[in-house]
Amino acid sequence: MGAVRWLLLKDLQILRRSPLQSALLVVYPMLIAVLVGFAISRGPEKPRVAFLNEVPQSSRIVVGGQKLPQANVQGRICLKVECVPVHSKAEAEEKVSSGDVLAALILPADLINRINSLSTLTPGTPEVEVIVNEEDPVKAGLVDDRITALLAQANLAIARRIAAEGSHYLDLVIKGGNLPVLGTTVHILGLEASAHILEALEPALPPGPLRSSLAQVTEFAKEAGENLDIAGPLIDRLAEPIKVHKVAAGGSSPPLEIFAIAVAATFTLALVTVLLVAGSLALEREENAFPRLVRGLVSEQALLAEKVLLGVAVGLVVTLLMLAGLQIFVPLEWSRIGLWLAAILLGGAALAAAGAALGAIAREVRAVSLLAFMVTLPIAFLSLVPSGAIGGGAYEAIKVVTALFPFKPALQAMTAALDSAAPSIGVPLLHLAALALAYGVLARLALRRFATV
Repeated sequence: MGAVRWLLLKDLQILRRSPLQSALLVVYPMLIAVLVGFAISRGPEKPRVAFLNEVPQSSRIVVGGQKLPQANVQGRICLKVECVPVHSKAEAEEKVSSGDVLAALILPADLINRINSLSTLTPGTPEVEVIVNEEDPVKAGLVDDRITALLAQANLAIARRIAAEGSHYLDLVIKGGNLPVLGTTVHILGLEASAHILEALEPALPPGPLRSSLAQVTEFAKEAGENLDIAGPLIDRLAEPIKVHKVAAGGSSPPLEIFAIAVAATFTLALVTVLLVAGSLALEREENAFPRLVRGLVSEQALLAEKVLLGVAVGLVVTLLMLAGLQIFVPLEWSRIGLWLAAILLGGAALAAAGAALGAIAREVRAVSLLAFMVTLPIAFLSLVPSGAIGGGAYEAIKVVTALFPFKPALQAMTAALDSAAPSIGVPLLHLAALALAYGVLARLALRRFATV
């Protein structure tokens, strides 16, 4: 143990004597990790859209002679995009052409009148105008899709209002009630009450054609009331004929901010531990210190254990500092710090063991540093590929590759440690323990092989 402690102090002294190299070892992985986490968690900004509403404030959609309340289409649209008010179509076109806005949306003055004409014998076609700069086809397609979706939501809101009013008037026809008209109230008898009145009058008439005709009218009122009662739910469904029922399969996902922090922390831990351990072990061999050390001072197992311990210790400090810094932006549950430590320690041990295996293969620090980047970064990015994004065979191959390297199980453990609603952390921790043992054996075999060369 004394020799291992001496080796650990020696490595820490090397880091202290190279402050620039040590700073780069810490800052560079953290920078990459933060950028990756930021890219994952950051949703697309609201696109800037010039908005020209020429519809008069007093205009309302009319159903059955009654004006509906405002559907607040402008408010709904401006919740999803950054609306830039303009005062004319020419101004809107100028802003789109200059790139000040991505698109322009114009609601013409006769929009409500055209909507109201749909219930007449001479229906018009309600239209809105969208101006898009086609200079960038990707941007144009994105904005076009966003505005189309927003207008679909506005159409749905209007349809729901119309359906609700239609159901109300249908209910008046069936059951009766009071209908406000021009500041006064008109009582509507309704089909049900009409049928009861006609049915009560029928016995008072003498048998004959008049009584038979009244019986037919009474029967019609009953059947009409019953059939129209069924039509109410159908009108409601016309506004939204298909509803989406979302079912989560394969377990619940963590909040995006938590997942982004887990990715950033795991990236930092992976790069720090793999680069430090691989480079430190390669340095011993490059300077020919490795043969002298294992001849009498320490065993190969003890040397590997010291390098892994070095990577875990530095990785633990850097990752905890990073989590503390991210606390400024996203609140974390510090009551779960015990699980954080378990995820960092076992993840760091597995990643450090992988770094030791890489350091045992390459004899030069520059070569092993390049190898560590070439292995760690691609596998880390592959670990972020979601299911369904690529073909089934390719995804299964990615699952196998990422399961053989500690990054993905370390990410799973970190996510479970940060998210209180996540599944148990036990499985990824066991996976990491198995990988730490396996890579430790690989590093030992690689050192023995190269020691005899």
